[in-house]
Amino acid sequence: MALEQNSAQILAIRALGWMAGEDTVWQAFLAISGADAAQVRAEAQQPAMQRAALAHVMRDDDWVRACAQALAVPPEDLVTAAAVLEGHGGAHWT
Repeated sequence: MALEQNSAQILAIRALGWMAGEDTVWQAFLAISGADAAQVRAEAQQPAMQRAALAHVMRDDDWVRACAQALAVPPEDLVTAAAVLEGHGGAHWT
């Protein structure tokens, strides 16, 4: 799926919302990022936080599948969104 920047950002924010509801994933994200929940909320609109959220979800295949299922998107869309937010929108990972 080809994603535009805006769509990639929306998907990343939705992934952040999913993470917040998954205690293990959320606590790991907070520990790795060094942020607290208030900081994540405050920076959710920032590309750096969006990239960090997608990178974190992609650390575990089970998380990718669970997040994609919860958001009703193919897992590949999360990978594509991460690439778009990294500036590699045209890159194809297969």
